[in-house]
Amino acid sequence: MNANLLYSDATTLAKLIRTGEVTSVEVVQAHLDRIAKLNPQINAIVSLNDDALLEAQAADDALAAGTDVGPLHGVPFTVKDSIDTAGVLTQRGSPIFRGRTPEEDATSVARMKAAGGILLAKTNLPEFSYSTETDNLLTGRTNNPWNLERTPGGSSGGESAAIAAGMSPIGLGTDLAISVRGPASHTGIVALKPTHGRIPMTGVWPRVPRRDWHVGPMAHTIRDLALSYNILNGPDGHDGFAVTPAGYDTGIGSAPEHPLRVGWYTDSGLGPVDPEVAATVREAAEALSRQGVDVEEVTIPALFENNPLALFNLQHVMELKPAMAEATAGHEHEMFTMSKTMLATPDTSMTDYITAEQGFEKIGDGYAEFFSRFDALLLPVLPIPAHEHGKTRFVIDGQTVDATHIQTFTVQFNITGMPALSMRFGTSHDGLPIGVQIAGNWHAESTVLHVAQLLEDVSPVKNSHPDL
Repeated sequence: MNANLLYSDATTLAKLIRTGEVTSVEVVQAHLDRIAKLNPQINAIVSLNDDALLEAQAADDALAAGTDVGPLHGVPFTVKDSIDTAGVLTQRGSPIFRGRTPEEDATSVARMKAAGGILLAKTNLPEFSYSTETDNLLTGRTNNPWNLERTPGGSSGGESAAIAAGMSPIGLGTDLAISVRGPASHTGIVALKPTHGRIPMTGVWPRVPRRDWHVGPMAHTIRDLALSYNILNGPDGHDGFAVTPAGYDTGIGSAPEHPLRVGWYTDSGLGPVDPEVAATVREAAEALSRQGVDVEEVTIPALFENNPLALFNLQHVMELKPAMAEATAGHEHEMFTMSKTMLATPDTSMTDYITAEQGFEKIGDGYAEFFSRFDALLLPVLPIPAHEHGKTRFVIDGQTVDATHIQTFTVQFNITGMPALSMRFGTSHDGLPIGVQIAGNWHAESTVLHVAQLLEDVSPVKNSHPDL
C-alpha cells in the first residue's frame, strides 16, 4: 500500500485518510521512508519537520474523535526554503542564514496547516531564490529525478524534484520569473503562478521587486492545484498587493457559456524553441481542438516591440541589488555565484528603468487586447527540456543563446501579473518531460485550470513518473 501512496495526489490522500482506508501516520511515514531512500541522490529535501509524525498522530486522533476537518487533513506537504516555517529551519539557500528558525509561519504555510496539512519538510533552492538552477553553498545541488545529470530548474527546483520523485504529494514554491513553472516543466509535475497578489507573500524573502514575486502551489494533478489555490488565495491584512477577496474566481471552472477560445504560439518574437517543445505545444492545441475548443495560432504584436526578458533584466536589478547588498554585508565570502553576479551588474539608468516599466505596460496592453478575444493562451513553458547542470549557453534550433533565455516564455506573466500554469504534455527523445504553459486573463484562474484539466484528461503522459 505504501508504494501506492507515493504518487497519489493530495486530493486522493485526503479522501483515503477521511474514510479510514489509511492513516495520516501511514501516509507521512511512507513519504519519510521515500525521502530516506532517494534524497541522498536527488538532494531535494534540506530539512525535516521533526514533529511531522506526532502531528500526523494528532490528525488521526482528531478524526477518531469526530472532529470536523479541513480539505487537506492529515496530508503532508513540503515548502521551499525561502518561505518561513515556525520552528523549522528556513535558511534561504545561504550560509549567511545558517540555522535561521522563524517564530511564525508565512501566510501560505499557515493556510495549508489550517486546512489540515502537515508540514513534512523544506526543499532546496538557489541562494536567495535567484537562479534558474538549484544549487548553493549551504545545501548543495539538486538533481532531476528523471536524469541525475540534468537540472530540475530553479528557483523552486527542490520542490519540483521532491514531488516528481514521490517524496511529497504537494507543496509551495515562489516565482519571480520562472520559478514554479520552469521546475515543474523540467520534472513533469504541475504548478500554478496565480494572478499577482492572489496569494500573499507575507513571510517570504526576498520580496523585491514585489510586483513580480508570486507564491504558487506545485503538485501531481490539476485538481490539486485547484484545491490548494482555493486554500491559499485571499488577503491577509499584511501584503498590500493581496486585496482581491478570498474565493473570487477559484477552482476548476465549468466551461463558459460561449465557445471556449484558446490562442497558441511557439514564438511570437520571443526567440528560438526546441523543435520537440514546439511540437508538444502544437499537439496540445490539436488535443484541445478535438475536444471542441476553438483553437487558433496567434501572435502578440507587443512582444515583437518589447522583449519581456530584456526589460525585466533592466528593471529588477535596481530593486533586488539593494536587498542583496544589505543581506550579504560583511558576509561577502559566503556568497554564491548568482548573488555575486547580481551585485556586480551595472546599475540601470533611470531612462532605461522607465523604458522597462513602460514596456511592461505595453505588453500588458497587448495581452488585454488578446484576452478581449480569447479565453486562454497556450505556449511553451521553456524553450528546451531539462538541460545539463551548469550550462551557460544553449544551442536551440541552430541558434546560440545565453542561458537566461530559458526564462523568456515565463517572465512575461510575472511582469504583467497574469495567471499562468505549467503542466507536462510530452516527452523528449531522451525521455525527459516537456511541458506546456497555459495563461489567462487577470483573475481568471478558473479558466486556466479548466483548460489545463481538459488537457490533463487526454494527456499522453498522464500518470507518468521517473523510474526510481
